[in-house]
Amino acid sequence: MRHWGVTKGKKAGVVGLGGLGHMGVKFAHALGAHVVVFTTSPGKKDDAMRLGADEVVLSRDVNQMARQAGSFDFILDAVSAEHDINAYINLLRRDGNITLVGAPQKPLAVSAFSLLMGRRSLSGSLIGGIAETQEMLDFCGKGNITADVEVIPIQKANEAYERLLKSDVKYRFSIDMASLRTE
Repeated sequence: MRHWGVTKGKKAGVVGLGGLGHMGVKFAHALGAHVVVFTTSPGKKDDAMRLGADEVVLSRDVNQMARQAGSFDFILDAVSAEHDINAYINLLRRDGNITLVGAPQKPLAVSAFSLLMGRRSLSGSLIGGIAETQEMLDFCGKGNITADVEVIPIQKANEAYERLLKSDVKYRFSIDMASLRTE
């Protein structure tokens, strides 16, 4: 987000309120941007607002999406499922960027005209180097930014996996390593 200039006065979107997306909301909020969460789940609105979103848009609602057209400086796409990337590219303003951090199994079909019109860009990011990672950790420490996790014993790993498949986790599972001693 820092690379793409997400800061006060910018409008940032986060697609997908899961493990990566919930952190994206926290970072964009801490950087001072106006944050909009895109979700297919109406039940995630309260969580999105608690995490720092200023608005929540139901991405399946054509009217809500249309009202956002051409208004975003930056969008973080944290969805690993197949989805229409062009619907989000069209929300970017001139010189806006959408960065993928989710990794769908199938290639995303990108309309060249969605990018060409308005000099928009599409990028991806996995992880920064050591210096960037340290900078991020320092930023989190100063701003008290932490991941929302559910701590589980190792004995519940299979149950956690089943819940993960049902999207029943907020927002990451962490295994309590002390539970290894009980086996």
